[in-house]
Amino acid sequence: MSDASARKTMRFDKRWLLGVALAAAVVLFFAFDIGRLLNLQTLKDSQAELENWRAAQPLRAALIFFAAYVAVTALSVPGATVLTLAAGAIFGLGWGTVIVSFASSIGATLAFLASRWLLGSWVQERFGERLKTVNEGIAREGGFYLFTLRLVPVFPFFLINLAMGLTRIKVTTFYGVSQLGMLAATVLYVNAGTQLARIDSPSGIVSPGLLASLVLLGLLPLAARRVIDTLKARKVYARFVRPARFDRNLVVIGAGSAGLVTAYIAAAVRAKVTLVEKDAMGGDCLHTGCVPSKALIRSARLLSHVQRSAEFGIRSARADFDFAQVMERVQRVVQAIEPHDSVERYTGLGVEVALGEARLVSPWEVEILHHDGRTERLTTRAVVIAAGARPFVPPIPGIEQIEVLHSGNVWQLRERPERLLVMGGGPIGCELAQAFARLGCRVTQVEMDTRLLAREDADVSELVLRRFVAEGIDVRLGHEALRIEVVDREKTMVARHHGSEVRIAFDALLVAVGRQANLTGYGLQELGVAAGRTLTVNGFLQTNFPNIYAAGDVAGPYQFTHVAAHQAWYAAVNALFDPFKKFSADYRVIPWATFVEPEVARVGLNEQEARAQKVPHEVTVYPIEDLDRAIADSEAHGFVKVLTVPGKDRILGVTIVGEHAAELIAEYVLAMKQGIGLNKILGTIHIYPTMAEANKYAAGNWKRAHAPERLLHWVERFHAWRRG
Repeated sequence: MSDASARKTMRFDKRWLLGVALAAAVVLFFAFDIGRLLNLQTLKDSQAELENWRAAQPLRAALIFFAAYVAVTALSVPGATVLTLAAGAIFGLGWGTVIVSFASSIGATLAFLASRWLLGSWVQERFGERLKTVNEGIAREGGFYLFTLRLVPVFPFFLINLAMGLTRIKVTTFYGVSQLGMLAATVLYVNAGTQLARIDSPSGIVSPGLLASLVLLGLLPLAARRVIDTLKARKVYARFVRPARFDRNLVVIGAGSAGLVTAYIAAAVRAKVTLVEKDAMGGDCLHTGCVPSKALIRSARLLSHVQRSAEFGIRSARADFDFAQVMERVQRVVQAIEPHDSVERYTGLGVEVALGEARLVSPWEVEILHHDGRTERLTTRAVVIAAGARPFVPPIPGIEQIEVLHSGNVWQLRERPERLLVMGGGPIGCELAQAFARLGCRVTQVEMDTRLLAREDADVSELVLRRFVAEGIDVRLGHEALRIEVVDREKTMVARHHGSEVRIAFDALLVAVGRQANLTGYGLQELGVAAGRTLTVNGFLQTNFPNIYAAGDVAGPYQFTHVAAHQAWYAAVNALFDPFKKFSADYRVIPWATFVEPEVARVGLNEQEARAQKVPHEVTVYPIEDLDRAIADSEAHGFVKVLTVPGKDRILGVTIVGEHAAELIAEYVLAMKQGIGLNKILGTIHIYPTMAEANKYAAGNWKRAHAPERLLHWVERFHAWRRG
């Protein structure tokens, strides 16, 4: 047995022992009917005797009473209310309050810790994805909500202790807030205990009026939070005059993926919405990102298959192509898709489209400089900023001497660069490096990190690297760009590698080292909208101005077209229906793909993230080289890697490397979103022969690793018995 397994077994044994001990204590409590000693009538009958005991041995009495109170509350058994009354009757209001306040908080914390130790890990492992929003809320404002619960005695004391133990609230926060939050109710009951003779039942202590007052007291923190939020909003709005009426329900700045979806949703619910775009409808995805890059990759892939003709039993094959014609095809693909995002289409959907530059004049006013020279100022209840992002060009010394290519302008190329230097080993850099290499460029790829696609697992990076090297790409890992030199029209990048300078000659430089949000040029700074690398937004996608929202690349945290569209729904609904209803954006199941060959797709955690976050996990791998369809297609490479909760079939994350990985991942995205485990995938019929069978076989590998060996042993004996 490994050390890790031994430690896990030891932890399980300790939990089991604690669970048994607590269960035994509770059973003994009820078996010996100890509860009869903790009822109001017994207390009243014994009051004089208890007072004499306290008078004769005050310190000992206080310590024994304190320990008994801690034990009752820690075990979550009935009796805390009567003991609180007893504290008032025996020790008086002052000392009774002190004893109960500390004893109840300590007992509650012990119950909290027992709940966390026995069930906390299991609950987080089993329902971690579903509890992600709860965990984030607890981390952000757990003390605030616990304080509210403690103030209201309507919520059962022991249930709060046990339930909070299953969350990730800090122990110190739980204890401190409990000590303070329970003080009001403690004083109330201890004071009642000083008048014990007048009490007929514990329920009589809290009248409907008093209970209502305590509920209102409990709601006070929530009301205070709302007041604080209102005051903050007033502060940011203080310099501006709110219009008496509005021309629009919503103005959307930017007609990329996020802006288009936001405007569409607003029009669909009959809101009056204006969509402003200063360049071209469709944004970066249509014109400089997803669409042109995939069109280029498709042409390059065809050429790669011609070069691999022998693998398909074809003696020889060749393809004559013109680089300029390939790039023209890319533009034709863009033009074919343009009508989907056109002014005419969105006007037909009920969106008012304004082609021009928008500028925020106030939180409720947007000034539009139309392309025809007109200036228009609109008042609006809400604004959604969907201004997107642009390629980042690092300030390398000497880079200003050359024309730099990037994902925004590379599509204008019509003459093929002989020597192309690609700077960046992320998804964009890798996609374009492979595509241009297949189109005949001598590609050198420079990356500061020690591997390509650093966000993926090391085995993914290795597979991609091997393919790149096999296709003739000169991959330079661990190279830091220092400067660009141009001497007699010869362009050179000087990079540092293992402490030495390396010189790399090139004809064209393609920079793909990331993108930066568009935060300037439309009034954000003048207005005072908070921003860092992206706009600062809360879970509802609100900026520090509650009526100004953001979605897409300008908001982060992901720069994917599908995430921008996902955020757009939340931004639109929240902007249009707040304060009546709003939703926190859900990022629990976000898939993405890198369209290199072999294709890489992922959803959820991978191994390196799970280790970094200390998330317990198991890894199941199915090698696609064993898949019949992959073999038939001469694409027998890659794998499906699934991370699951230890001992369970619940999926934590999936990485797929291979042919059509971006399509194959969809089954796992659905499974994670809907809480479907590997057993259900294994039980689903997949068409033979298809690449999708890889998902089923991965589930089968998991099942074999978790076969019930003891049961199978008895089944084997059963079959032997039947044979006679």
